[in-house]
Amino acid sequence: MLSNQEIARYNRHIILPELGLEGQQKLKNAAVLVIGAGGLGCPVLQYLTAAGVGTIGIVDDDIVDESNLQRQILYNIEDIGKHKAEIAAKKLSLQNPFVCFNVYIERLNKQNALSFFERYDLIIDGSDNFPTRYLVNDACVILNKPLVFGSIFKFEGQVSVFNFENGPTYRCLFPDQPDDSPNCSEIGVVGVLPGIIGSLQANEAIKIITGIGEVLSGKLMIFDALTLHFQMLHFNANPQNKLITQLGDYIELCDAFPFKINEISIAELKSKINSGEDIQIVDVREPHEFEIFNINGELIPLDTLIENQHKISKTKQVIVHCQRGSRSIAAIKLLNKNNNTSNLYNLIGGIENWNECQTSI
Repeated sequence: MLSNQEIARYNRHIILPELGLEGQQKLKNAAVLVIGAGGLGCPVLQYLTAAGVGTIGIVDDDIVDESNLQRQILYNIEDIGKHKAEIAAKKLSLQNPFVCFNVYIERLNKQNALSFFERYDLIIDGSDNFPTRYLVNDACVILNKPLVFGSIFKFEGQVSVFNFENGPTYRCLFPDQPDDSPNCSEIGVVGVLPGIIGSLQANEAIKIITGIGEVLSGKLMIFDALTLHFQMLHFNANPQNKLITQLGDYIELCDAFPFKINEISIAELKSKINSGEDIQIVDVREPHEFEIFNINGELIPLDTLIENQHKISKTKQVIVHCQRGSRSIAAIKLLNKNNNTSNLYNLIGGIENWNECQTSI
């Protein structure tokens, strides 16, 4: 039962005829698992906490980075370097002491997904990569859990609800995993967009829990932040996508390469530079990133790589790097596809932690 203090806190909900005390009690009794405490996870977590969802689980193994602060509004400069899930739970507990938080500082994978999901009534996906999205979908199908989906790309956001009351799944809309896809660190995202999309995800969750309104099942809402234009795409369920009985190897499928990618650490690269070894360093970041900090590599942004591939040595050892390592892997994939070269080395982790490596240069 709701306490007098809770009734006072949730007054604006309770006076809504569609919600009332019964709806608020349903929120209190609900357990929701949020995958990711980043751009989408922040608004989802804040609004579900404020709404009075009784138990909220947070799955995220990432730490706060300065580049997150442009859109991940739960965090500030004092949180940099700390685990997002832990910081989020601590701050949200101050927002609403009546909510219980379960923190999982782990990366979601096929080993832990089912054990996590079975403890919750509803799953909300705030991840930013396709392997996780397919993993989340399949785990929800196996356990028959409704899934609230959201994604963001530059100025565009998408929201839908999958596996709700025998409705379509994520695979009914996107049957197959793509080979590769850039994330926010590679292509950017306008800061307010995850706030808009995350709020819509929280709204869908509240409707599902309380049984009010029309849920976005079988519909994909697409939002354009530049034009404020909304589109609604309708899609049907494919019964075959309900037959999943076990989880697959999602990372391997999405990251499979026809060749092995050579890698080099920051310490190894610094050693080569110090010894004067004749190597080529290729920086595939954007010009503005290069201006902020660079290691005297040759700037060839990823989207200009093919037209400038003649600048890349076929005889020297070539060290390809970006900020964190994902764009450089994409660059090596692209170059190998076109040239079948084997002298390319990916700088592990990019130059994000360059200054943390103690080897002098």
